[in-house]
Parts: sequence; C-alpha cells; structure tokens
Amino acid sequence: MFDLSRPLSSLYLIYGDEDLLRFEALDAVRQAANAQQFAMRETFFVDNKTDWTEILAAVESQGLFSDKKLLEIHIPTGKPGVAGANALIDLAGKLNDDTTVVIFLPKLEKAQTQAKWFATLAKAEQVFEAKAVFAADLPQWIRHRLSAHELQIDEDALLLFAERVEGNLMAANQEIEKLALLHQAGAVVSLEDAQNAVANVARFDVFQLSSAWLSGDVPRVVRLMDALEAEGEEPILLLWSVSEDIRTLLRLHAAFKQGQSIMQVRNPLRLWGEKQTLAPLALKRIGVRRLMNALQTCAMADQQIKGVAQGKAWQTARQMLIELAGKSRVQAA
Repeated sequence: MFDLSRPLSSLYLIYGDEDLLRFEALDAVRQAANAQQFAMRETFFVDNKTDWTEILAAVESQGLFSDKKLLEIHIPTGKPGVAGANALIDLAGKLNDDTTVVIFLPKLEKAQTQAKWFATLAKAEQVFEAKAVFAADLPQWIRHRLSAHELQIDEDALLLFAERVEGNLMAANQEIEKLALLHQAGAVVSLEDAQNAVANVARFDVFQLSSAWLSGDVPRVVRLMDALEAEGEEPILLLWSVSEDIRTLLRLHAAFKQGQSIMQVRNPLRLWGEKQTLAPLALKRIGVRRLMNALQTCAMADQQIKGVAQGKAWQTARQMLIELAGKSRVQAA
C-alpha cells in the first residue's frame, strides 16, 4: 500500500479486484489526511450526468484560509466517458500542494488500464492496485492478518479457515476481527477454535473452477462443484468457461510447437494472473488427447442440458473436471 508516513501526495489512484483492499487503501488516505489536519473533504460520485467542470474547479479552488483539502472522485463503473477521460487528463495538469485528489475505481479491464486517461494519472503520483487474493495465496494472507493481531494459527485450522472464506475476502477479514476479539494476544488459534468461530461464508463462481482444475486440486474441484450445484448455478456457464479454458490450452500447445514462449502468447491467449503459471503446467499434466476428449464431454453435457442426450449435465461435468484435475474415472468413483 502507500507510504502515508510522509506528507500526502497530490494524487492517489486506487483500483482493483478486491473491494476490501480498495476500501482499506481509501480509509488509510483519509486517516492520513485527518492526522495531517486536512480541514476539508469533498466527494464526487461520477455517472453519465456528471459535470466535470465542477470537479476541475474543485481541484483548483483553495479551501478557506488556504486549508488543505482531500478531494475524492469515485467512478463506480470505471468508465469516465469521453468528457471524463479528457477531464482526468486535464486534472493531472492542475494538481497543487493544497489539494490531495483520490481517484477511486473498481476492477478495470486491460483496455481501460491502457487508456490515455489512466496512463496519465498513473504517471502522476501514487497508484495502488487491489489485486485479487487467489485461493493458493489465501492461507498466507489469513496468517499475515492474524499476526497483525498478534495471533498464530495451527496449520489445520488455517486450511479450514481458508476453505470457509474462499472468494469472500471482506467476510474473511470480519472473521479475523472476530477471532481477535475472542483471543488474547499471543494465542494460537486451534482447529477447534476455527470450527467454532469461523462461519462458512465462502462464495464460489464458475470461474474459480479454472484455477482448481488447472492446478490439479481435486478436493477443491469437488468442493466448488458441490457448492455451485447446491446454489442452483446453471451448468451452461460452467461448460462455457471450461471449454474456453480447454481451447486456450490447445492453442497454447500449438504455440509451443511453433517455438513461441508463454510471454509471447500470454496477451492473445488472455493468460493473465495465475493462469500464466497454471496453464503450461496443466497442459503438461493433462496432454492434448485428454483435452480433446474433454471437449467432446463438454459437447455431450450441452446435449444433456438440451434434453437431447441422456444423463445429468452436472454429473458429467463433475466427472470431467475431476479427471482434468488429475484423477482417473476409476479413482474418482
């Protein structure tokens, strides 16, 4: 995050996947502004009716008696529009020592981060990207947060904790705060403590299955499939996601045969984040023949959804994903 021990900069840019981390960064800037005796705070929420001239005027205007001012510009959609994009570029040239501007954005697509307005703001001052905390990183994230409260945690308790809060970082932090209230500093959270105190607040979506089967994590595949089916998730989106990943692996295989590296194809194949690491490993583990068979299985499950073929699409998809994660049909039975 930002180094807020020094006088605040003129501009802070906050964006990213994780709402918890985005709002924590915003709160940290607010607290620093209070500590540094900023007398005023103005907040603008941008929509398609926003008058950007008012925002630019607020940036340039000084507070009463030249008091320092914190100016927040929230763009919930991440899309300022043409007028807003031009205004933000203009804003970067109007920064002054008496006003600290915070641009607060959600998760942005790659095209948005490559836009001129974003690139201009990113060059100006401080940038914080609230990156997603993936399942593989979640236990360490939990351990680090607990250590900030002077708490330790048993390994089994940590794994249970991570399983119960996966995909819901906001709730994960709330559970950590709960444990901090229940235990004194220096305590070790046991498996029993975690079972009793940590609520099952995990959130799952079909896209989390990608990292599960690509990484060969069969127990997580099973857990995700059970949760998604219980939540009434339609299998059609799941099949689309899986088939897209399979086709990506097949394209990656073709690229490797042509002598291309992962760095050369990561953008056209959209292998960003953890997929850049997981995809080559999954391709090596699964192989082309099994991937082709899996595509045929996806087609069969699609026919089952439409009532053309016998069988249940959820069961077909579940068995296919277990096999892609590394288990054979016999072992998974």
